[in-house]
Amino acid sequence: MTTAAVSTVDTEAGPFSVVADTDGAVLASGWTADPGDLHPLIHTAIRPAELITRADLGEVTKAVLAYHEGDLAAVDGIPVRQRGGEFMEAAWRALRTVPAGHPVSYAEYAALAGRPAAVRAAATACARNPAALFVPCHRVLRTGGGLGGFRWGPVVKRWLLDHESG
Repeated sequence: MTTAAVSTVDTEAGPFSVVADTDGAVLASGWTADPGDLHPLIHTAIRPAELITRADLGEVTKAVLAYHEGDLAAVDGIPVRQRGGEFMEAAWRALRTVPAGHPVSYAEYAALAGRPAAVRAAATACARNPAALFVPCHRVLRTGGGLGGFRWGPVVKRWLLDHESG
C-alpha cells in the first residue's frame, strides 16, 4: 500500500492543500480546504492508496507560504511528479518555464510545449494539471488577455496574476 502526506495551509488566496509523496515530490495541489478534492486528480499509476494528514510538509509548506508572502520563485525548485501522455507531460514541463509576472497565451504555451498548432491540447493540459502553483497553469491566458478557465476559480486566478505582477 502506498501512502502520501497531505497538508492544508491558509493563504491570502484561500486554503491551499498539497499531496506530497514520501520523497517530497508534489503529486497534487490547489486552493481547497478539502484534500479529498486532490486525490482523484493524481494519475492512477502514481495515486497513493492512503493519505496521511500532516500539519507541515517541510520544504513544500515553506515554499507555499513564501510564495504567498511574495517570494514568487519559492516554489520553482520543489519537485513535482505527474503522469499523462507524452504531450501532456511535455506541456506541464513547459509550464514550469513560464516566469511569474509574464503570462503567456494558450498559443504561446502550445509553442513552448513543442506543438504550436496544438492550442486546444495545451488548454487541456492546463485543465488537467493536478499540481497547481508548482506547475503554474494560472500563467496561461486567452489571446487578448482574458483569464480563461482555472480549476480553482477566476477569483484565485486573478489574485495569483495580480500577486505576480507586483
